[in-house]
Amino acid sequence: MRASDLCMLVFCICCAGWAAPAQAERADRAKPINLESDRMRVDDAQKTSVFEGKVVMTQGTLTIRADKVTLRQDKDGFQYGSASGNLASFRQKRDGANEYIEGEAERIEYDGKLDKVEFFNRARLKRDPADEVRGNYISYDSRTEYFTVTGGSQTASGSPEGRVRAVIQPRNTAEEAEKAPAPGAPKR
Repeated sequence: MRASDLCMLVFCICCAGWAAPAQAERADRAKPINLESDRMRVDDAQKTSVFEGKVVMTQGTLTIRADKVTLRQDKDGFQYGSASGNLASFRQKRDGANEYIEGEAERIEYDGKLDKVEFFNRARLKRDPADEVRGNYISYDSRTEYFTVTGGSQTASGSPEGRVRAVIQPRNTAEEAEKAPAPGAPKR
């Protein structure tokens, strides 16, 4: 895999996949990709690259941190990526909003052919200011915008009794908040 192929693979994974559930900042796609790790292995014949040891991958507002990141490309040009660690994480600014989305899990996988991102074991997604979902497994299909969260054992999901936990904050605009009567105020 040539350096340009590797950059394109990383670029596609960052832009198309891991960032999809975040409605990623579009400007990130035009930014350079920076990768740091303790070690890197590239197999041109298999079209795979492995980065190990305190991996930090950035592109614009996107940051991925993991102990290990594996990237590959199939014969049809579809890209796949896996980030693992204790815990692998990502953070990215949402497009058109002054908000960030953060996610973490023991393993995060992206399937470029299916346009799907999966979070395995102790999975958590958080959107500023305070929306959050936790479970043992989180799946997001960016084609259909379908989201699934599954609980698991208490130690795996970080939630009591292994249940899915979600916090969803109301989204009031400043104008709606001004029009809303104060608590206890008479209705008009």
